Amino acid sequence: MEYDVLVGEGAAAAAMGKPIENVIFDFGNVLIYWNPEAAMLPRYSQHTIDEFLDNDISGFYDANDMMDGGATMEEGIAWMRRTHGDKWADMLTYYLANFRDSLTGIVPGARVLLNDLKAAGIGVWGLSNWAAELFHVAEEQCDILPMLDGRLVSGFVHLRKPHKDIYERALQEFGIDAQGSVFVDDKAMNIVGANEAGIRGVRFSDPQKLRALLIAEGVGIPGVQ
Repeated sequence: MEYDVLVGEGAAAAAMGKPIENVIFDFGNVLIYWNPEAAMLPRYSQHTIDEFLDNDISGFYDANDMMDGGATMEEGIAWMRRTHGDKWADMLTYYLANFRDSLTGIVPGARVLLNDLKAAGIGVWGLSNWAAELFHVAEEQCDILPMLDGRLVSGFVHLRKPHKDIYERALQEFGIDAQGSVFVDDKAMNIVGANEAGIRGVRFSDPQKLRALLIAEGVGIPGVQ
């Protein structure tokens, strides 16, 4: 899937060309930089970190998905210890204890984009896969999150992207319509999931390109000079 283009396939095809009234943002690497490697650097070599972040070796992303879907940190660690061994489970324990170091800042341009959208009368919302026990860290460190009109976090509802049901749950909780909404995420599979729920999507890589895309779709925000 291409980056920075509006995608509306399947159930979302009927929404193409319709006015954008709401933009729903993922958090990690769309509004907030998330880099798990950054949390591991004080204690582990680059080679060991690379192995830890290789899901085929450690199971890290599988454990992360479990916790995003509602499993506790204790359950995620126990699963990794049982399936991949003590070395990786101990590293996961360290990572979770130092999770705040993996949040390395606000994506440039994100704060101003939210303000511009709100000034233009566009709803701004958040839909993210995030472990419930770790979300307080994002709230403490990332002051962009309170700017959103509302947010749905996977770990609290035991639903997870890219499954259709979490997008439908978000639309219901936010009180917004699929055809007037656009979902922004850095992962292609999550755009596919949004399309299945009737929501157009943009695979994000560049804040200026996202701004230009929204303007091209008729959203009245300032352009880049």
